[in-house]
Amino acid sequence: MFEFIFKRTNDQTADPQADGAASGQGAGEAASAASVSRRDEQAQLAATLAGDEAAAVALILHSEFAGVRLAAAEHVRSQQFLEQVQQAMRNTDRRVAKLMQGRLEAIRYQQAEQQKAQACLDLANKLLQDEKLTPNQVAELDRQWKITAPVPSLAEPYAVARAALAARLEAQVNLQRTIIDAMAAVRQLPSAGLPQDEALQALELHTVALADYQAAPEHNALPKHLLSDYAQAVEQSRAALAAPVPRAAAPEAPAAPEAADGAAAASPAAANTPPAAREPKKDNPRNPAKAAAPKETDKKFLETLDAMEAALEQGHLHAAADHDKWLKEHKTRLSPAQTDRLNHVRAELKRLGDWARWGGNVSREELVKAVEDLPALGLAMSELAKKVGSMRDRWKALDAVSGHAPKSLWERFDNACTTAYAPAAAHFKQLAEERHANAAKAQALIDETRAMAASAAGEGADLKNVAAAGQRLRQVWGRLGTIDRKEKRKLDQAFDKALAQMLAPLAEQRKVETAKREELIAEAEQMQATDRHTLDNLRRLQERWQEQAKALPLERKAEQALWQRFRAACDAIFAKRKETAHAADHERKAHLHAREAICKELESATFTGDDKAQLAAITKALRDAASAWSGTGSVPRSAEARITQRYQAAVASVQSQADAIKRRAGAAQANALRDKLRLCQALESAIGAGETAIDGADWQARWAALPPLAADYERALHGRLSAALGALDGKLGAYAEQLERNRAKLLDEVLRLEIVAGVDSGAEFARERLKMQVEVLQSSLKSGQKPQGAGAAYLQLCAMPALADDRTASRIEQLFRRIGASERA
Repeated sequence: MFEFIFKRTNDQTADPQADGAASGQGAGEAASAASVSRRDEQAQLAATLAGDEAAAVALILHSEFAGVRLAAAEHVRSQQFLEQVQQAMRNTDRRVAKLMQGRLEAIRYQQAEQQKAQACLDLANKLLQDEKLTPNQVAELDRQWKITAPVPSLAEPYAVARAALAARLEAQVNLQRTIIDAMAAVRQLPSAGLPQDEALQALELHTVALADYQAAPEHNALPKHLLSDYAQAVEQSRAALAAPVPRAAAPEAPAAPEAADGAAAASPAAANTPPAAREPKKDNPRNPAKAAAPKETDKKFLETLDAMEAALEQGHLHAAADHDKWLKEHKTRLSPAQTDRLNHVRAELKRLGDWARWGGNVSREELVKAVEDLPALGLAMSELAKKVGSMRDRWKALDAVSGHAPKSLWERFDNACTTAYAPAAAHFKQLAEERHANAAKAQALIDETRAMAASAAGEGADLKNVAAAGQRLRQVWGRLGTIDRKEKRKLDQAFDKALAQMLAPLAEQRKVETAKREELIAEAEQMQATDRHTLDNLRRLQERWQEQAKALPLERKAEQALWQRFRAACDAIFAKRKETAHAADHERKAHLHAREAICKELESATFTGDDKAQLAAITKALRDAASAWSGTGSVPRSAEARITQRYQAAVASVQSQADAIKRRAGAAQANALRDKLRLCQALESAIGAGETAIDGADWQARWAALPPLAADYERALHGRLSAALGALDGKLGAYAEQLERNRAKLLDEVLRLEIVAGVDSGAEFARERLKMQVEVLQSSLKSGQKPQGAGAAYLQLCAMPALADDRTASRIEQLFRRIGASERA
């Protein structure tokens, strides 16, 4: 394109009539200046937008300058305008479209995070309204809030709601701890040693507190059995305080506090046993060592007790329960301190077990609620199945940690899991049926492939159809869908085997076709770019390639690889020819410049000197120009007619100068010939009239005064004049008779020459002219020779000495004008 424009520019510059191109160039410069002015105005407008999005969008949509559009795009921020600009600039300005897309994605991400944060805030408000608030729900809320980007507008409301939830959890913990501590205090009242009235009064206070606990805002979140256990503990303590206590027991109780505590801890009935009943055991005369120190306990028993304490400290209730089971199976005698220790450890195990059962039931209630809420979440089937499976695993883990759940709670959980998993079960059943159906389709496709393999093995099979069938079968096999893994492997192997059998003849033929393609590539690579028949041969090769490709296509990768090689060979030839064409273009341009120089030289050529010198210079200039023109070679086709026309015009201009000189010289020669012929006729007329006083020197001087003629005419007329002057030496009479005799001959020659030259002879010579024409025709037919030319006949006429009257002289001059004009032409 640029080369073409450059050539057009050179042509217009070389053309002497290129005023229109100059005006077009001026118009282009004006248009460029106007474009620069518009760009500057729009750039100034973009700089003064100051956040005006509507004006920025209008400028982007109507500006033809990319820099202006990008500057205006910096002021577009709202989603509506961003979408409008992004849609309009998608295929026009990538930078602006990419900027708009980035901002739209940021806005949509912020909106998504806003929605997530709003969902967290809504959940927090919902939890605040829930009567049974659990720590797991708050922990899940915190987890959801952490994965959400901070939203300043919702951060403060969420912080307020979260603080309210924390306050409710704190109130639950405080209420639960208060009830547990109060229950422990109630259980210790009978053994606290307080006076009965004071103990009963304290018990009444705890009874009143029970009503307050039942009316507390967070009482619904307490374990279900905690308030009932508290009421039961109050009744048990009231019964214990109301029972009579033996008076003797009071002074004896302090005597053996360790033994009494150990017995009370070991059995509730032992607390009411009088000290006197236990006294003989302390002073048993048959076992004095037992009264002084406890019997040595089995080492394994103590190690198991230590392990049980360690398990309780680490919170491993199952391990502690296993150790306690072993201790119960291997009973042994313990000292009071060891008994107290064992009772304390078992009490701690019972307390922790109660807490574990309570916590497990609370967690199970949460699991049941979570499973019941699963259908409303609209989860994907795979995720729903994983969710239900994880819920069942958590239930089993709770069974291992907190003991077995109540049957009613288990049935509720199992029903909820079954209901929630029902859509997934139906979905997976449908998938299984689809897999079986896909397996049946696969087997049918294998059978079809085997049948086609049997038909393709015979002679005369259409391999092109076999290739199309193989491609179709592969595509259908790839779109079969999922199949069970075990069946999939067997089916794949069977299909591959059947397909290989079907495509075996095709593979062999494709090897042959590949060799043919290789031959075409080799032929293309061996072609010479400079050969004039290369394009035709290359076109035929491409046609053969297309025919072979249509007859039997190869595999896509092999076909593509071979085609790339063939195309590369063709492109190499075209590239070389293009280089050659460029070189030829440069050469033709050089030839054009050389011919322009030749034309310019002819157009500016000037010739000085006389006519002969000018004619010689003009002849040399035209000869040199013709030689240089023929030696330059071809020029660009678009400039060939123009430069040829210019050259011909320059040659015509120089030739016109030579023609003008020749016309002047011819006119001078004609005048000189006429004058010398008249001089000879006048001398002969004087001799024929019998004049004797003829001065030869005077006639010689008059001849010398006339300009010389051409060699033939000069020689002929000078000989005629010399013959007349020679007769002055006593031969006038004889020469006068000769002149008279030649008069008739002269008339015949004039008439003959008029017939040859096509000059009218006059009415008086019509008869003689007709007769002469017949003689001339008969003479030419008899001789079979070409008749003598008019110039030679006229030269003989001029050389003939004869008397001529005025009419004959005028006829001779008329012949000269006609014959001389034709010779000059």
